[in-house]
Amino acid sequence: MTKENQIDFIAAHNGGIQLFSNNGIVGFAKTADALAYMLKTKGFGDVFHSSSMDFADEEGFDTYDGAWKLWEAGMELV
Repeated sequence: MTKENQIDFIAAHNGGIQLFSNNGIVGFAKTADALAYMLKTKGFGDVFHSSSMDFADEEGFDTYDGAWKLWEAGMELV
């Protein structure tokens, strides 16, 4: 069953990850705990991503793969 505002798209932004549903932005997280909380409460299925996730250093992260590291850390808590 699909939840309303289920997360289906992510993008690196301002040192964190923006979470989107079909209705627009539904969350923003800069920590693994915050990301896991939103994934648990909003729900998610197949999640697509912006290329900003691959170039996170251009979006406020210290490294190019910083957004993916944050995503993986959050997913480990789900």
